[in-house]
Amino acid sequence: MNKIFKVFFLFAILLGMNGFVSAQTVKIAHVNTTEVMNAMPDKAKAEKSLENYYNELQEQLKVMYNEYTGKLQDYQSNAETMSNLVKQSKEKELVDLESRITAFQANAENEFEAKRAELLQPLLEKIQNAINSVGKEKGYTYILDVATGTTVYIGGDAVDVTKDVKAKLGIK
Repeated sequence: MNKIFKVFFLFAILLGMNGFVSAQTVKIAHVNTTEVMNAMPDKAKAEKSLENYYNELQEQLKVMYNEYTGKLQDYQSNAETMSNLVKQSKEKELVDLESRITAFQANAENEFEAKRAELLQPLLEKIQNAINSVGKEKGYTYILDVATGTTVYIGGDAVDVTKDVKAKLGIK
């Protein structure tokens, strides 16, 4: 009798848990953050700023390269008439300038990426806040970002909240 009671009690618990689990509805939606980002007016401003910064870096690199080219041409045209000490000095100057150019290029790439992150971070935060707001308002359990490639399947019943996120940001 005791075993029957335990089995019945366990069955009742499992049945109750099944009802509890099925009572919780999981709502899943998806959003394309790339589409949202591309539609944001502030993105154009950020891209223009990045383009200006890139052009500044390129201009500085061009100045350095022109200096190197000028010194190299001077060295090549006057090498035969230079003393060994002057040749060595000019060669060292050229090698140092090459090193500076190489270091500048590497630093410029790092600085450009840092600038990109600095300019895009506020936009990403706006998008994330809008997604959080839409998720809470509409009662979604999960919103998957299809732009990041983390979604392997989107069923026909999945809800796309890209338009809602754009609306939340005031984007058409």
